[in-house]
Amino acid sequence: MPATASQPAAPGRRVSVAPMMEYTDRFCRHFLRLVSKHTLLYTEMVTTGALLFGDSARFLAHHPIEHPLALQLGGSDPADLAASARLAAAAGFDEVNLNCGCPSDRVQNGSFGACLMKEPKRVADAVAAMADAVTIPVTVKNRIGVDDMDSYDYLRDFVGLVSERGCGTFIVHARKAWLKGLSPKQNREIPPLQYPLVHRLKSDFPHLEIIINGGITTLDEVAEQLEHVDGVMIGREAYHNPFILADVDRRFYGAEREAATRDGVLEAFIPFAAREIANGVRLSHITRHILGLYNGQPGARRFRRFLSENAHLRPHDAGLIREAMATVRDA
Repeated sequence: MPATASQPAAPGRRVSVAPMMEYTDRFCRHFLRLVSKHTLLYTEMVTTGALLFGDSARFLAHHPIEHPLALQLGGSDPADLAASARLAAAAGFDEVNLNCGCPSDRVQNGSFGACLMKEPKRVADAVAAMADAVTIPVTVKNRIGVDDMDSYDYLRDFVGLVSERGCGTFIVHARKAWLKGLSPKQNREIPPLQYPLVHRLKSDFPHLEIIINGGITTLDEVAEQLEHVDGVMIGREAYHNPFILADVDRRFYGAEREAATRDGVLEAFIPFAAREIANGVRLSHITRHILGLYNGQPGARRFRRFLSENAHLRPHDAGLIREAMATVRDA
């Protein structure tokens, strides 16, 4: 019997899009929401320092259409994480997530991200402080291991300790992280995927919500994973091939509305782009997120080329998006 049989997943997390630095900004999230109404979206990782000592309004900015929406935090100090969680809750986010999986040099220099997997007690203290500070869910995104701390027992004990302090949802990237010797990109590709370890985690903690992440590129794979875990987080496939999300609402959330169409998504996106341009945003900052919409379709290359070559030349013209659509129809 699947582990989820007696403990159904919270509807908002059956399918989600991963937090991705330099990708899942508010323009990307608005666009993805037009493709799927129910997929849970995550911000880029925001550090506690940026929120507490920087331009917090900019980092917390989002449009109501983006909900359900989670803020991912990077940091290691429990007090700073609690203060940042309060800001997230006050700004209206539906969840606050602690990054315990990113292996980049930036997070290593700050001793957070995947480094935190070596300090389960610190993570537990941080989660407890955040959970005490807010009423929205506090979740953790982690790897199955880090460096030589990669046994299943270590993963199980990490989740067990942290869950006791107020975290009921773990998003588990099914690869270990190497903090030295591999780049962030290599850490997404070289360590082997070990889905059975995440499935075992759900079996050992049936009362927890376990979301799996890593290497999942089709909705059939999503459905297969949901036989073992509570939810699936899709990463770069959702960015480079965003129309993968078009059937998520019907297939995994029981929505009866017709799936979005590519042209319909862009027609709905154009007014948003026009408003952002009126507020000083350059068109290329917006359209870079939509280049993969026609991935696999006739005219996809023409669409990408038209936008890439012209968005910089006409930075204040949202109508360029409709012209790009016409290049697909003419293919």
